[in-house]
Amino acid sequence: MSFDIDGLLDLWSGPIVAGPDAEAAFRRLYTDPVVVNGAELAVSALVERAILLQDTFESVQREVLDVVESEDKVAVAFRLSGRHVGPMSTSAGLAPPTGETLSVRVIDILTLTGGRISSLWMTADELGALNAVGAVRLAGQGEVRGS
Repeated sequence: MSFDIDGLLDLWSGPIVAGPDAEAAFRRLYTDPVVVNGAELAVSALVERAILLQDTFESVQREVLDVVESEDKVAVAFRLSGRHVGPMSTSAGLAPPTGETLSVRVIDILTLTGGRISSLWMTADELGALNAVGAVRLAGQGEVRGS
């Protein structure tokens, strides 16, 4: 088995317009619903998340760092980069656009059912990316940009 990682990343970074065509494209790779970080989500919610991601970054680039596959699991580590032009949803809240190029390291662990993603655990180093461009301040560092 070889899961289509490029197709998955293309789906999330290519132009998407909300509606039945986008949902059908996501259903080719995801079950509906799908479990994301322990929460059940409809494919329509994935489409909304992909649109938000595309509104966050301009000129998105992806670099696959590593892929590990087993019978029904795929782990992929990749870097997502682009100019930060819209609010970025992070685990700490919304980060306003910086205009800087961000490079976010991401790891997805996918569970496949019938060749489609039925569950996934995802983590991203949002803080590291924002810290690298001075958009956040860690304890012991100088002032945050724009403050």
